[in-house]
Amino acid sequence: MAIPSRPRAAALTTGVLLLGALLAGCDSTPKTGDLTKQKLDWKDCPAPSEAEGGGPPPSPLPGGAEWQCATMRAPLDWAKPKGDTIGIALIRAKASGPASERIGSLVFNFGGPGGSGVTTLPAFGEDYAALRTRYDLVSFDPRGVGRSDPVKCESNARLDVYFQQDATPDTTNEENQLVNRTRKFNDACERNSKQILPHVRTTDAARDMDLMRQVLGDDKLHYFGISYGTELGGVYAHLFPKRVGRAVFDAVVDPTQTPEEGALGQARGFQLALDNFADDCTSQIEDCPVGDTPQDVKDRIAGLLKSLENKPIPGIPPRKLTQTAATNGIAQSLYSKDFWEYLTEGLQDAYEGDGRILMLLSDSMNGRTENGQYSNIAAANVAINCADEKPRYDAAYVRDNLPAFRAASPVFGDYLAWGMVGCTDWPVPGAADHPDVHAPGSAPILVIGNTGDPATPYEGAHAMADALGEGVGVELTYKGQGHGAYDSKNRCVQGAVNGYLLNGEVPEANTVCS
Repeated sequence: MAIPSRPRAAALTTGVLLLGALLAGCDSTPKTGDLTKQKLDWKDCPAPSEAEGGGPPPSPLPGGAEWQCATMRAPLDWAKPKGDTIGIALIRAKASGPASERIGSLVFNFGGPGGSGVTTLPAFGEDYAALRTRYDLVSFDPRGVGRSDPVKCESNARLDVYFQQDATPDTTNEENQLVNRTRKFNDACERNSKQILPHVRTTDAARDMDLMRQVLGDDKLHYFGISYGTELGGVYAHLFPKRVGRAVFDAVVDPTQTPEEGALGQARGFQLALDNFADDCTSQIEDCPVGDTPQDVKDRIAGLLKSLENKPIPGIPPRKLTQTAATNGIAQSLYSKDFWEYLTEGLQDAYEGDGRILMLLSDSMNGRTENGQYSNIAAANVAINCADEKPRYDAAYVRDNLPAFRAASPVFGDYLAWGMVGCTDWPVPGAADHPDVHAPGSAPILVIGNTGDPATPYEGAHAMADALGEGVGVELTYKGQGHGAYDSKNRCVQGAVNGYLLNGEVPEANTVCS
C-alpha cells in the first residue's frame, strides 16, 4: 500500500461483495438486537476474494490442523444497534493443546489499517505455534476490509494510473494535478462505498471486537495487536478496560500524535532505516554494490529518484518505474531486514535501467497482484484514516511545512508531507486529533518498541505505555531492525510475549532485548 499519512503501516503481507452462502451462517444468525447470542457457522475457508488479495485457500498448519472461516453479524451503525447489520469475516485455528489447558481465543490484528487478518494469520500461522498450544488463534477482516463489506474506490486500471502519479509536486501546476487526482479518488470512494464510509472508524472496529469476544465465548479479550493493531487495541482498552485479558502491542503507534506529527515521525523512521541499510551494506567484507560509503549509498538513491521524475525507466510492462513507485518500493523494502537484499538488487538493476524489482516491491505495498488485481488495502487505509483523523491539510499548509519534512528525511520527506492531502476532500468528517487510549482499570498490556522500526518509530511505544496509564502499559524495548519485534524470532522478545500470554507472567517494566 502507499505509505499512510501517519504511522499506521500494515504487516508485510497482505470481488468486492461479501461471500454470502459459504460464510454467512444464514440459519444461525439471530434477529437484529440479539447479536451476542449468534452462533458462528465455521466451515473450510474459501479462496481469498479479490478484495483480500486473491490466491489459494489457506494451507493446513503443520500436523494437519485446518483453518476454519465464518462470518459474524455486527451493527452497521453502532449508534443504532437494532438497525442494519454487516458481516465481519473471521478465521481461526483451534488450540492444539489439551482442552483443560485452553485459555480461550487470541485475537490478532496485523495493522494497516486495511490489512486482511483472514489472509495474514494463515501466512504467519507457524510463527504462533507456541501460542496455539493454549489459544484458538483468531483473526478477522475489519469492517471495510477484505470480505467485511470492503470499501471500493477505483478500478484496477485506474489504480495503476493513480499509483504512478507524481506524489512530490515541484510546481503549482503539479500541486493542482495531485490535489485533483486525490479528489477524484476520494469521490470514487464515496460513489462506490457511500453506505459504509461513515462506519469504519477505529471505535467501530473496537466495538466489533467486543461483540466478537462475546460470540467466541470469552469473558475477556485476549489480544495481539501489531502496528495499527496497537491503536485498535488501545481504543478497545479505553472503551472496555474491564474486559481486557492478556494483551500484547507490537510495532506500536504513538497515540498522542496528530496526523502531521505522525507523518513527520514516520519520515524520521524511514530515514533511520535507510541509514541503517546503508551502514550495513558498506560495512560488509565485500564491496557494497550500491555505494562506497553510507553517504554515497544515500546520494545515489537520491540521484536515482531525481532522475526518475522526468525519465522513468522500464518496470513491469507496460508500466514504467516512476519516482513515486521507486520511493514506495524502497520504503517497502525497509519494513524488514530480510528485504534489504532485495533493495540492494533492485537498486543495482535500476541504476542499469531495469526497474522491475523496485516496482514489484511497490506493488506489494499497494496490494497489487501479478495479474493486475488490487486488494482493497489502499482504499480501506484511506477510508479508516480519514474517518478517524479530524485535521484536514491543504496544499498551502503542506508547502509551508516542507522544510521540516525535508530535514527529517531527504528521501521520504516530500512524499510523506504531500501524503497529508489525502483526507482533504474526504466526504466523512474525522473523529478526533488523535485516539484516546487511556484505560484505567485494564489488565497489564505488554507494549513492545523496536529501536529500528521505520513505520512505527520506537518512541511510540513509550508514548503508548504512558497514555494507557499507570499500571497498564508495560514497556519492553527490542534493539533491532524492521517493523515489529515478535516476528524477528528474537528469543528474549518471544520469551517475554509467550510468558505473558501463556502463563500470565508480566515481564519487568523497561526490559531490554537485543
